[in-house]
Amino acid sequence: MRPFAIGLTAALALAVLVPAAVISAPKEKDKPAAVDAKAREAGMKAAPAVAQAANLACTVTDARLIGNDKKSGTDYYEVACQQGLGFALVAKKDAPPQGYSCLETGQPGADGKPSALACILPANADPKSGLAPYVKKSGVPCDIENARAIGAGAKNAYFEIACKGGTGYILQTSSPINLDQDVVANSCLLYDDGGNVSCKLTDKATQLAIVDPLAAASGKNCAVKDKRYVLSTKTDNYFEVACQDGKGYMLQQAATTGALVKAIDCAQASFVGGGCTLTDSRAAETAQAGLYTKLASKAGFDCKVEKYGMLPSDDPKKEIVEMKCSNRPDGGIGVFTGTSSTVYDCVTSEMNGYRCSFTKPDAVYPRLTADLKGLGKNTCTVSGSRIIGQTATQGFVEVACSDGLPGWVMAYPLGQTTPKPAELLSCLQAKGIGGGCKLPTNATKS
Repeated sequence: MRPFAIGLTAALALAVLVPAAVISAPKEKDKPAAVDAKAREAGMKAAPAVAQAANLACTVTDARLIGNDKKSGTDYYEVACQQGLGFALVAKKDAPPQGYSCLETGQPGADGKPSALACILPANADPKSGLAPYVKKSGVPCDIENARAIGAGAKNAYFEIACKGGTGYILQTSSPINLDQDVVANSCLLYDDGGNVSCKLTDKATQLAIVDPLAAASGKNCAVKDKRYVLSTKTDNYFEVACQDGKGYMLQQAATTGALVKAIDCAQASFVGGGCTLTDSRAAETAQAGLYTKLASKAGFDCKVEKYGMLPSDDPKKEIVEMKCSNRPDGGIGVFTGTSSTVYDCVTSEMNGYRCSFTKPDAVYPRLTADLKGLGKNTCTVSGSRIIGQTATQGFVEVACSDGLPGWVMAYPLGQTTPKPAELLSCLQAKGIGGGCKLPTNATKS
């Protein structure tokens, strides 16, 4: 994705301009800075009102006066908040006060020296822990190992969090940060290096390390040769892996738990971000089409598969596939497991819960005409059809005849691949089934 082109402001430039004379207590090297009692008293007296005026979501539990700059009429405070994240406050005379999170003010300046606005109150000793409630609200699994403030725009503030285990996220909050507002965490893999919103605490190789355990959990025999991040949705992340044996997969990971949802063969993954690019997906699709041809033949359905599409399945061990055939005008819906193969032709697929989209409606008319002849109706050449209803055991198909004479309703048993009709009804007899006949040449003759 392209780097974010948004204007961000940070406290760092401001912090280095704070006159050294305003700092209330000197810091000794390698020792926590002490909080002066008088500075704390002054802070607790004034800072809560300043935090409120700065529109911060902060119930002040501790505060200190960092110092004053009499020349500019500016007071500097640090506050610890019940909500978790602490702030440094800048209250300049005749100007609205500003608040900067301790993550912002704790970063050293360009010269490497500590920030003059670094937080030292005990509750702010670990600024990154103040982001924990926000990470929890975002829903991503992350035990925070490191964090940094990126900056803030007019509406949003941005933080980077690095998690134990190598994953990382950009955390987007409101500006000023407020736990009552929306919080969104996006994988670092969404962001290009070098943008003003990007990740620096983890590298791409570390972030992609999650792919290896996902591949192992998939049950596929894949020695990972290459891997890449593909995309994220509100619920899932997708990664592609290429295997040493030439095969490839899309790995679907649940965003909230980090667990593998399923592995999708590259031959079936064209719907995910344009499909696989690390492997030859065209060759994979050709091989997969050959497999479905064999499985269809095993089910008694003669179809040389030239095109296929995956239908949703609530069983990861079951593939539901629509097939277009090169050796016949009509296709079918295949339901394949490791132990069974079933194919419904496009006459009966819809009554069994699946609709054909590759097959044109008129492609099934010869089959329906032949079924009518098998029931003794030799004068009707089918010119229209539709499913009108079903019971627990039968599905009903209305057909119209090309000569304009009254059509019929055929009842087919459910659960069979290419069943013969078990019953023939006139439109008058079928009046109580699904509202009766409605094809134009039948509606006025029933």
